[in-house]
Amino acid sequence: MSAPYARTPLALALTLAAAGLTPVHAQEVQSLNPITVSGDAQATPLNPGITAERARLDGVAGGTNLIEPQKESRLVTLKDALDYQPGLVVQEFFGGLDQPRLNIRGSGIQSNPVNRGVLLLQDGLPLNEADGSFVIGFLEPRNARLISARRGANALSPAATTLGGELDFQSLTGTEGDLLRVEGGSFGRFGAQAAKGFRSGNLDGRLSVTHDRYDGYRHHSGSDRTSVQGNFGVQGDGFENRTYLSYVDLDVDIPFVVTRAQMEYDPRQTNGEGVAVGAPFNQLDIGKRHPHRKSSQLRAANRTYWGTETLNNTLGVYAQSIDDTFQDPMTSTVTDGMTYGAQWQLAGKYRAIDYRVALDWSRSDMDRDLYTVNKETGDRKTHYGNYDLQAENRSALLGFAWHVNPQWTVVGDAKFTQAIRDARERASGNTLDQDWNYVSPKLGLVWQPVDTQRFFVNVSRSNEAPTYWEIISAGSPPSPLNDTLGKTGLSKLKLQRADTVEIGGEGLLGNGPYAPHWALTFYHSDVKDELMSVSTANGTPSGTYNYRGGTRHQGIELGLNGSLPAPGAGAAFDYRMAYTFSDFRFKGGEYAGNRIAGVPRHLVSAELLYRIGGLRFGPNVRWMPADTETNHANTPDTQQDSYALLGFKVDYQMGKHWQAYLQADNLTDETYASAFVIRNTGTTAMPTFLPGNGRSITAGVSYKF
Repeated sequence: MSAPYARTPLALALTLAAAGLTPVHAQEVQSLNPITVSGDAQATPLNPGITAERARLDGVAGGTNLIEPQKESRLVTLKDALDYQPGLVVQEFFGGLDQPRLNIRGSGIQSNPVNRGVLLLQDGLPLNEADGSFVIGFLEPRNARLISARRGANALSPAATTLGGELDFQSLTGTEGDLLRVEGGSFGRFGAQAAKGFRSGNLDGRLSVTHDRYDGYRHHSGSDRTSVQGNFGVQGDGFENRTYLSYVDLDVDIPFVVTRAQMEYDPRQTNGEGVAVGAPFNQLDIGKRHPHRKSSQLRAANRTYWGTETLNNTLGVYAQSIDDTFQDPMTSTVTDGMTYGAQWQLAGKYRAIDYRVALDWSRSDMDRDLYTVNKETGDRKTHYGNYDLQAENRSALLGFAWHVNPQWTVVGDAKFTQAIRDARERASGNTLDQDWNYVSPKLGLVWQPVDTQRFFVNVSRSNEAPTYWEIISAGSPPSPLNDTLGKTGLSKLKLQRADTVEIGGEGLLGNGPYAPHWALTFYHSDVKDELMSVSTANGTPSGTYNYRGGTRHQGIELGLNGSLPAPGAGAAFDYRMAYTFSDFRFKGGEYAGNRIAGVPRHLVSAELLYRIGGLRFGPNVRWMPADTETNHANTPDTQQDSYALLGFKVDYQMGKHWQAYLQADNLTDETYASAFVIRNTGTTAMPTFLPGNGRSITAGVSYKF
């Protein structure tokens, strides 16, 4: 990082402090919907609630987000929950119940499907498989009391060492969120949820069932999702034990990518219909080959807490099975696996020092089979890969917070990890056993000149081992004309490392009821051996390699929200805005100076609602003001075009029990690419883009018990 770039945020922080501007307690962009949950009345050590989580994030010397998803009116997809959050980039694929691409500071930006770069946590325990991969559609934001995002090396779990950090979903418990909810809308959208809990003395429990169906805007883009989640807890004096059970079944059709000409002619069409684009791409008839993803997960977890604030232990164990089929137009990849894990933490206080010691272990045993896809029927044809996979992680963490005085705190931790990835192809006998041993340290400083004011700076190193999606290479995948032959192989890959400097703060601009909340973070990461996953000319996965020339990720994460006076008794304008700037470039090597393809350079989400009584209504916008590169060579005329999507929302809270909403998206019926595949180089004739939804309306009603 250059010296001027480093000094800018520090000077801003000092200027704000000198002016007496007062930050809020967590780097968050608050939700504006009037739905309320029962505060922290049911908070426990294992489910600390909003107030306790804010206090915990106050001690983090870096960028975080604290999200209350139950305050959102529509809450079906991950984008619904994470919109208007700085630093969290969610790129929808085709607008339904599909697999969005989650990106934090360039984490796993090339992966397709998105499967790495961020540790997903459910109630503090990893949801990822032991190789680091995940199915993002297994997340259910409707059952989350809060979502805590710790970006980059600000992650608190001993298992989180990647560039993207961690995203922790904390479950609703007891009688929180007892409701019936029904919603529907354009393109055959339907969703329903029923949730009920109990609380009796020291016992509580909750069960939620959700189901969603979506016919899809594009041809061949229907999807279904069913989720059952429950938890049961018992508490005593300085003791709590909680058991979590869940089952998720996801079935998504994939319309696949098209050329720009196809998208502009008819964004609903798929290859094999409509505008002819010539061989070989039009030979990938999506209607016949039926690309899709069908996944299910059964998970059981248990956590136990005992002790006091001065000295306490937390022990967690979990087991989860996965049955996952990901089929592109030419290859069907089938994975069956079982993952086990355990995590223990000792936390305490000694004079002016808070300390943590933690251990984490996880193991996955997986079978992965690769088949060619019958070009006429979409069925599996030739079995050309049969893998026996074992992944294991052993991690230890030592962390501290030294309260030098009431205003200054030095924080640091070191995570020690051994990552093992063993693979064997049964038919050929080829094996590749890889293991990496690494340390992920962090040192930071938090300055709180008053209780409600916080600024921070940190330096850190992150490390990421490849998943089996990267290790098992495509080799020679089937061709569009030949659906009988396929060849696969194993790729020996290096660890991806990044050294990061981060600085920022968060707070209030001024005083009084209309003082806006702000959150601002600058970061700069020098990345070595970045994992690059790219696609073939027809849009199917080609393989993964380590980029040898070095890369740079740097950016700005800015959030702003608050209220302004408005005409009418007790009325106000509520607003929120998030701006994420991502400047990712190749430092040397073949693509020196080029932008890394995959992430919008500028992304703005904003909403303005007029509020009077229980009624809120107003417009919103999602704006990508600059074109985004789709290949690392930055070939002219192959970019994802800039776009602005306008929406409007009406939300009405009727007393304590009823709530209804109406939400319109893409009011101008903009034709745009919501996402794309990434290549080393490309041409305008290649199918690259996934068109986003056209104009749509969603409405819903809920009743809270």
